[in-house]
Amino acid sequence: MDIDLTASIVAQSILNGLVSAGIYILIALGLTLVLSITGIVQLAHGEVYMLGGYGMYYLFSRVDLDFFLAMLLSALLVGWVGILLERIFFRPFHGQMDRALIVSIGLILLLQNAVLVIAGGTPRSFTTPVGGTVSIFGVSLSWERIFVALMGIGLISVMLVFIQKTRVGQAMIAISQDREVAALQGINIELISALAMGIGCAMAGAAGALVGGLFSVTPFMGGFALMKGIAVIILGGMGSVPGAVLGGLILGLIDGIVPAFATTHMAGLIGFGVIILVLLFKPQGILGHE
Repeated sequence: MDIDLTASIVAQSILNGLVSAGIYILIALGLTLVLSITGIVQLAHGEVYMLGGYGMYYLFSRVDLDFFLAMLLSALLVGWVGILLERIFFRPFHGQMDRALIVSIGLILLLQNAVLVIAGGTPRSFTTPVGGTVSIFGVSLSWERIFVALMGIGLISVMLVFIQKTRVGQAMIAISQDREVAALQGINIELISALAMGIGCAMAGAAGALVGGLFSVTPFMGGFALMKGIAVIILGGMGSVPGAVLGGLILGLIDGIVPAFATTHMAGLIGFGVIILVLLFKPQGILGHE
């Protein structure tokens, strides 16, 4: 194979991997926040991601708002949906993992069918503000994918800074480490739990909005997102924010690079093979704690 062609394929594959990684990390960070603070495995998180895609489609394509404003509003609206979900559906079942799981399964069906009734089952799509290609060191890359990758990196960076540098973020860390001690220190557990759900859902909504610009949005797009999000937090370590970032980066690059030289199915096989190997030697995940 021609060297220039090979370099182009590798570079484009890495870029695709970074795009996938950004989406996976945004989803996994939301799952990690909710799990570590509320103790809930929010199985309807994929449907929240789907709502972000539809919100972006209607605000950007139908209402004709600016792309960035539409994305911000979509993420905020989905964040408010998350707060309502925590307050109405999950808070009454705090500490009852089995019932919370049943509720989240019910929410999957509820949200999917609500979108089917309102928007129908036809896939919807929109375009990002950038298009065309750019040549870097002789390698042609898609501006659209560069844009989505940079947006994902930016959102992840903001999220990490928020958790590490703000009072609310520090309160979230305290609750994730020891809920009872955090309560004794005067931290409002219910408020922080609602905020965690809202922020986690907003991040998933932003991921859905970004994906819609590359592919399309459908009422059933959440299943794949949930599967990848759970795979990421298992690989990186349950409840570990740095682990979610590392796990998402590993799986994203596998999903981006392997299909260029093999098949998508092989990428899935290798990704889950990596997870199994990690769990065999470190059951808590790469950056998880005992």
